[in-house]
Amino acid sequence: MAGQDYDWASLGIDVTKPSIARAYDVVLNGKDNFDVDRAFVGEITKVVPEIYDVAAYNREILGRGVRYLANEAGIDQFLDLGSGLPTVQNTHQVAQSVNPEAQVVYVDNDPIVLAHGRALLAENDRTTVITADVREPESILADADVRRLIDLDRPVAVMLVGILHHLHDDERPQHVVDTLMDAVPSGSHLFVTHFCASSPEAVAAEKKYLALLGTGRFRTPEEITAYFEGMELLEPGVVPLPLWRPDSEVPAELTVGHRLMYGGIARKP
Repeated sequence: MAGQDYDWASLGIDVTKPSIARAYDVVLNGKDNFDVDRAFVGEITKVVPEIYDVAAYNREILGRGVRYLANEAGIDQFLDLGSGLPTVQNTHQVAQSVNPEAQVVYVDNDPIVLAHGRALLAENDRTTVITADVREPESILADADVRRLIDLDRPVAVMLVGILHHLHDDERPQHVVDTLMDAVPSGSHLFVTHFCASSPEAVAAEKKYLALLGTGRFRTPEEITAYFEGMELLEPGVVPLPLWRPDSEVPAELTVGHRLMYGGIARKP
């Protein structure tokens, strides 16, 4: 990002510590990041050299999942929590390519996301971005912009793509899921992707994340699947990201990177 001597602190942006949104921007080959974010990603690549590929897998499943939700499931409201910085295949672009009437609200706690997101969406009155903390789902549901675009009496796609693993166990990620899904009606869908403790390299990556970023829990497939309890889990279930309804051939033998994140979608009965 140009101008690192700019007074970013006045905008609430700390350039001395890596941020989740900016680190994700690094691995997506974006430009909205700082030296500290790139240094953090450099440390992660020492234990998971495929981390840039993993980010691509996460972005690809987002596209496949949103297309399914907008097309086959008929969802036209999307609440995308922990959305990160605008990049390619954003939720609103995918959803509105299927249904131009689709409404999308992005939620992130990083002020840089608000600044860039609002600039990108200035001329899209069916999409907005708010600054809020996913750990406070009640306040998100009560937000005026959320209420303006999301009708909680009609089915909603609740998207927690690549965010629940940034909540520590004592920050009650299950409570976040339950609160959000309790607020939406039957026919709504939950879409989750999550770091998975699927290999020794994944366990080593978790230690790096926790030491350098302060967040990043790599949970087991069983723990990730538990988020969908009480819902109708869609085929093929909770699986490594490339295996969720792939639109291209997937290698017979999955690498560490292929298995670093698991994901799935479920319908609220």
